[in-house]
Amino acid sequence: MNLMPWTPLAVLAALCAAATWFDLAERRIPNWLCAVAAVSGLAAAFLEGGLGDLGNHALHMVIALGGGMVLFAIGGFGGGDAKLYAAVASWFALQQALLLLVSVALSGFLLLIVWFGYRRARGIPVRRVHENAFDGLPYGVAIGLGAMIAATV
Repeated sequence: MNLMPWTPLAVLAALCAAATWFDLAERRIPNWLCAVAAVSGLAAAFLEGGLGDLGNHALHMVIALGGGMVLFAIGGFGGGDAKLYAAVASWFALQQALLLLVSVALSGFLLLIVWFGYRRARGIPVRRVHENAFDGLPYGVAIGLGAMIAATV
């Protein structure tokens, strides 16, 4: 088991909880929260492993941001989700990219099932085109949950 040290894990957990709350309450993830998450992830990497780890984590963040922006451009992801995923990626080495991606994707699939069931049970239509922001899937929840799963396995 490769646990992230407790102090950085607590910081990451707090940031993921805040992002989840904002996404559920407002259907937006503030830029300042993504910036704090990215800077603190890179700082933790530097403090743990020096410049080599900083560069490795920064590369993961940049690649994740590029992928997120592609998903945003084709309508598969919100802009805040893309920035949050990149910020969370800064907490993980490039070698952990697949672990993070799979953890977030599986969390997203679980969220989709729960969200779909909730909307069906309440008689709320499920549509591809959203009438308002609260019709969309709050994917920041999946990003936060997936990050915590990846950080603790």
